Amino acid sequence: MARPVVAIVGRPNVGKSTLFNALAGERISIVKDTPGVTRDRIYADVSWLNYDFTMIDTGGIEPDSKDIILSQMREQAQIAIDTADVIIFLVDVKQGLQDSDSKVADMLRRSHKPVILVVNKVDSFERDMADVYEFYNLGIGDPIPVSASSRLGFGDMLDKVVEYFPEPSENEEEDDTPRIAVIGKPNVGKSSLINKLCGEERVIVSDIAGTTRDAVDTRVRYNHKDYIFIDTAGLRRKSKIKEDLERYSIVRAVASVEKADVVIIMIDATEGVTEQDAKIAGIAHERGKGIIICVNKWDAIEKNDKTMKEHETKIRQILSFMPYASILFISVKSGQRLGKIYETIDAVIENNSMRIATGVLNEIVTEAVALQQPPTDKGKRLKIFYTTQVAVKPPTFVIFVNEKYLMHFSYVRYLENRIRDAFGFEGTSLKFIIRERKENE
Repeated sequence: MARPVVAIVGRPNVGKSTLFNALAGERISIVKDTPGVTRDRIYADVSWLNYDFTMIDTGGIEPDSKDIILSQMREQAQIAIDTADVIIFLVDVKQGLQDSDSKVADMLRRSHKPVILVVNKVDSFERDMADVYEFYNLGIGDPIPVSASSRLGFGDMLDKVVEYFPEPSENEEEDDTPRIAVIGKPNVGKSSLINKLCGEERVIVSDIAGTTRDAVDTRVRYNHKDYIFIDTAGLRRKSKIKEDLERYSIVRAVASVEKADVVIIMIDATEGVTEQDAKIAGIAHERGKGIIICVNKWDAIEKNDKTMKEHETKIRQILSFMPYASILFISVKSGQRLGKIYETIDAVIENNSMRIATGVLNEIVTEAVALQQPPTDKGKRLKIFYTTQVAVKPPTFVIFVNEKYLMHFSYVRYLENRIRDAFGFEGTSLKFIIRERKENE
């Protein structure tokens, strides 16, 4: 089941980034006492009780502003609202009820999403509650007082948020049809690829960047197998500034990646891997999804016998955090190598779900340790007692050692490479958990 998405929205400078950072547990958004500092949506995974969800921070909404930056922030906030399952509407008790709060409330009502009204900067519940009651005038529900900077009132707020999360049904049959998210910058050919793979025009295709507004799930049957393709949405082009438009795809990608088993990252061969591509790829990598990199518009590149190898080397260098990813050079326009996509999807799904018997796994690890001695510190050497696989999607391994601090990142990477040499795992990340145990246990 995909993680629910919760968006924090409100006017500029009401404390959205402070609340976001407090919930995320680390300083992710820039916090500064100047309206408009958070210009892009930023996301983080948050846990509360038994619930895991994705939190989105947004730029402030100024409903009537003609300022180009504020209008772009308003567009970004709208994308976050469209994507979210639950919305936290943040207002400021110190500034009191503003006319623009009412306009934002109207915007949120039109979304037909659950909205939690949260009144921030309530540092003293006894002193400030009379001012909190003013926000009942928004007609959007009971205001919940919090202080983001002092971390007060979070329990009541989050209890209300998770009330709106769907409960997983025990009787509900799991649809095990592979789900493939197609992600990438606007206008890279995502919708065109799905149309070609479907064999019909199911997704609107346009030369205008960001025509696809909403994520679309398309079921396809190929060689007697079913697949569900998720076309990640961009945004209808309202801004002329391409760089800002490209940033809009991040949160859409988060939501789509959550639902997917395999992620196809589409890159424009004529542009190479951009910073935006790397950000989007990083989302799929962090989530442990199967990954295929499709380099589109390959027919537009002048080639010799070394061109493909040179492009692959460049991609591997920039996306060095995911050396396991499968790479295909395709042309959606001409149909070049599109037949390889289904074959690669099947292989990646198989690798992402592969289980290795504990005995066989430990033979590989023992051999790896014999070839390269584990690290030492102050005369103490790392000992690896045994390794076992505990999960799939992604394949997850627990390594039991004498001292966790001795297990250096580089040695984990070495063991990962040996396991990959033995079992492949192409197209999928591997997760390692290091646990301590005493020698006599």
